[in-house]
Amino acid sequence: MRVIARGAALAALGLMLGAAGPADSPVNVPEPEGYYTGPPRGYTPATLKGATVIDLKGLEALLPERPVLIDVVLADHRPAGLPADRPWLPTHRSIPDAVWMPGAGAAPLAPEKEAAFLARVAALTGGDKAKPIVTFCRPECWGSWNAGKRLVAAGYSRVYWFPLGVEGWQDDHDTAVARPDPAWMAAASERAAQR
Repeated sequence: MRVIARGAALAALGLMLGAAGPADSPVNVPEPEGYYTGPPRGYTPATLKGATVIDLKGLEALLPERPVLIDVVLADHRPAGLPADRPWLPTHRSIPDAVWMPGAGAAPLAPEKEAAFLARVAALTGGDKAKPIVTFCRPECWGSWNAGKRLVAAGYSRVYWFPLGVEGWQDDHDTAVARPDPAWMAAASERAAQR
């Protein structure tokens, strides 16, 4: 009887743990001192020092101020083994009017790419470091946390981190097809070529 009860308890615990998603996690992740350089997906902190962490309601309330929305989701890569003559047209959907800068939240980020990121953000904000900026990617994505931290370090005073990302937005709203920001892509490539 005791073995059956123990087995049932273990099975119930397994079901609870299997059903728990990142939002249900009891894991308390501390902020790293610098940028996070581990795997890009995983549990993230609940805070970002110098920035404001917002949920969907917070993002909706901020939208009338026309913040700069920066999506740093990594671009999909062509699948290995896909014949060169086969079309491959990946589509990335994002929050409408977001500027998609794939990989801008990577760490470490090459100095020329960091300079390109900050130059692009300066252009998007018109040089106004008090303009609201929202960074996001996917849930449990360190890229948007790193991008927000980079902006705080550069002196932007109204940085918002939306950790729920594209999926958190699309729970209640439509998304739009996003293309990689041409200015970001060109600047990052040009700076890399100058090295």
